[in-house]
Amino acid sequence: MTALRTGDTIGILGGGQLGRMLAMGAAQLGLQTLIFAPEEESPAAQVAAGCIRADYTDLDALSEFAACCQAVTFEFENVPKTSLEVLVGKVPLRPGIMALEKTQDRLIEKRFLEGLGLSVAPYRPVDTLNDLTDAFDALGRDAILKTRRFGYDGKGQVNLKRGSGDCAQAWSAVAPAPSVLEARVPFLCEVSAIVARGKDGEAVVYDVPQNTHSGGILQTSSVGSFATTQLSPSVYDEARTAAVAVAEGLDHVGVLAVEFFVLDSDSGQTLIVNEVAPRVHNTGHWTLDACAISQFENHIRAVAGWPLGATQRHSDAMMTNLIGEDIAQAQAALAEPQNAVHVYGKTEVRPGRKLGHLTRLSSLTQSAL
Repeated sequence: MTALRTGDTIGILGGGQLGRMLAMGAAQLGLQTLIFAPEEESPAAQVAAGCIRADYTDLDALSEFAACCQAVTFEFENVPKTSLEVLVGKVPLRPGIMALEKTQDRLIEKRFLEGLGLSVAPYRPVDTLNDLTDAFDALGRDAILKTRRFGYDGKGQVNLKRGSGDCAQAWSAVAPAPSVLEARVPFLCEVSAIVARGKDGEAVVYDVPQNTHSGGILQTSSVGSFATTQLSPSVYDEARTAAVAVAEGLDHVGVLAVEFFVLDSDSGQTLIVNEVAPRVHNTGHWTLDACAISQFENHIRAVAGWPLGATQRHSDAMMTNLIGEDIAQAQAALAEPQNAVHVYGKTEVRPGRKLGHLTRLSSLTQSAL
């Protein structure tokens, strides 16, 4: 891949807040961005040089899009594979199709991770109600039924408890979508590793945040003194090493996030992979304010074929999502000098919708990584 030049255009498939922050990172480096998204108004289009508004299945529009760009990336993993195939051969696609093939489907993703020697929660594929009943019996514990595709922020998921679980009701909630039944595991906390990888194979990894969720939606991501669970340094090292292995296994170019559950046992703390996101990630938003080079800038650098930037923190940080009515806190948060506030430009406020985030900063400590 020939490195892009200043003033070249990177196409971004998707118009959400991740695309918005990617476009802002590109502008900082003197690169243009062109958004491809079906929405009439999108957060990314507000800050990009241009936008093509068309459905992701509009092959003519995709061809036009490719002709306007020197490279293309995506901000979410549910772009149809056929759409990407239209772009291949017309414009460099970073990351490539394999990153989506392995991560769009939970079953394929789990088998890919196992093939790398990484641990995942016990699971069973489910295609029928009978499959679900058999899988629930086989796992023998509380479980979560998840659709294999398109689920995010708790969507497409149903909890099943031993002794009170109703398989028929759970199946009707997701049917007829192919699914995976995943055993619930007792964990201390969730962490994530954010890795940026260049075309040349160079990889850099950010410090590993601890994450909290509510209703399946990320609430906070914390590094340094803001992290509340005491974890072994080996856990952080293991998370970074696993994330790099995933990126290499996918021949990934750009930023990738791997979420883990931290388990505690007599033999010590261990990790199992929860899921992989082949893109910039909500749990890396704190890098905008606590690092010299954010995940968004490093993604753009990788896509452009430019050197990756340092990932070291200069501050401890806790990122808090502003969800639904929480956005009303944004202006008040500006009055606190340690807060950095990011608002995504979405006009409709509704429950469960991410409308912005704030990052609270403090002096750098080495108490947690």
